[in-house]
Amino acid sequence: MRWALVKVCLAVTAMVVIAFAVPLGLVIREMASDRAFSDAERQAAMIAPALSITTDREELTRAVLSTEPGDRGRLAVHVPAPEKAADGTEGEALDIGTRRASPKDVATVRKAGRASITEVTDGFALLQPTALSTGDIAVVEVFVPEGEVSNGVATAWLILAGVGVALIVGSVAVADRLGVRMVQPAQRLAGAAHDLGEGRLGTRVPEEGPTELRSAAVAFNSMADQVVQLLANERELAADLSHRLRTPLTVLRLNAASLGEGPAADQTRAAVEQLEHEVDTIIRTAREQRPQTQGVQTGAGAGCDASEVIRERMGFWSALAEDEGREVRLAGVDRTVRIPVARPELAAALDALLGNVFRHTPEGTAFAVDVHHSGDAVIVLVSDAGPGITDPEAALARGTTNPGTVGSTGLGLDIVRRVAESTGGDLRIGRSVLGGTEVRIWIGLHGTSPDRGRRGHGRRVARRFGRPRRKEPRTTAGPATSGPS
Repeated sequence: MRWALVKVCLAVTAMVVIAFAVPLGLVIREMASDRAFSDAERQAAMIAPALSITTDREELTRAVLSTEPGDRGRLAVHVPAPEKAADGTEGEALDIGTRRASPKDVATVRKAGRASITEVTDGFALLQPTALSTGDIAVVEVFVPEGEVSNGVATAWLILAGVGVALIVGSVAVADRLGVRMVQPAQRLAGAAHDLGEGRLGTRVPEEGPTELRSAAVAFNSMADQVVQLLANERELAADLSHRLRTPLTVLRLNAASLGEGPAADQTRAAVEQLEHEVDTIIRTAREQRPQTQGVQTGAGAGCDASEVIRERMGFWSALAEDEGREVRLAGVDRTVRIPVARPELAAALDALLGNVFRHTPEGTAFAVDVHHSGDAVIVLVSDAGPGITDPEAALARGTTNPGTVGSTGLGLDIVRRVAESTGGDLRIGRSVLGGTEVRIWIGLHGTSPDRGRRGHGRRVARRFGRPRRKEPRTTAGPATSGPS
């Protein structure tokens, strides 16, 4: 493309230069010729006054030699012989100066009565007729060398050629720069498309160059971002679906623990443990491969009744809690509470938190789920009476990084966090009134973020709904416990 543009520009410029330079060179040549013969006519006119006065040889010879062309041997005067005198004698024709034109040409000019230019050796001869006092016609011959006829033409042609070459070189240089400006963005776009096809998802194209290529670069970058987002969503979905398998696995593991002793029971427990390990491996693999993305994409118009979903999931977990002797309390779900979260996402978040309660607290530990509506947000509190979390900040950090903790993939709290942040809310961990861990999910109803500087806001919400005051999140003393998954 670059060289094609250069060739086209070269051809067009060469045609323009030829179209203007050749006629201009011919005009210059004509002008030089006209200038030379105009000077010759002026020189011929210088001898006319002498011819109008006398035809004496000596007088005419002195007049011819007094002029510059006559002195240089370029001027000649041809006076015809006079008619016969009264005594019958014939006059003599006079040829003064150096003759170069043929007698025939001189006679033709004398007879026609108008000037003529004839080609002679080494140049041209201007033949100018001049009337004599006797009525005859004399012919003044001025020799014009060939060099004077083309004087300055070669220099002018060289200048024109130089200008033409300069124009061609300049146009080629400009075309080359324009070609580079057009070709380089196209090459970068092609290279980026090749890199993206080979799996380098971070490849982007600088949005520069001509308008069309800038538009193509913008479209390519947008496409690459969408590809990355789609892959990220796919991996998130794989991780989330795998994590949701942990809910029935938890039930299966707890049921297997009650099978007692024996080969069948041991094999069942080993199979459950192996299956749980494989699910954890799938989750970790998906999380290690996914790029950083935004929160949960709930889609336009996505939403559900939080009370209905919580009642349904608590019905599932209550059966398992009864088997383990856990006291369960559910509050705030007696009325419809619409939230901008898809039903499967909220169910997955609740299963992740309740699964943590069963996984990381001893059997018989009580837990509770409370739902509060504060006008612009819905607060879901999941509390337990377990030993609590030694370092809440570290537990939240495990939602975004792989802690390497046995039995924990770090995805459970990440699922809950993304559900909350997708609505402008957040996730916090603290001490519950039951003495263990309390996880607070703030779900914004209008995309508003909670005021993180108002540290006592959660306590005021709890007092508003009749709950006792609870302590702020802090690091507690005592033995470390395994963090939530």
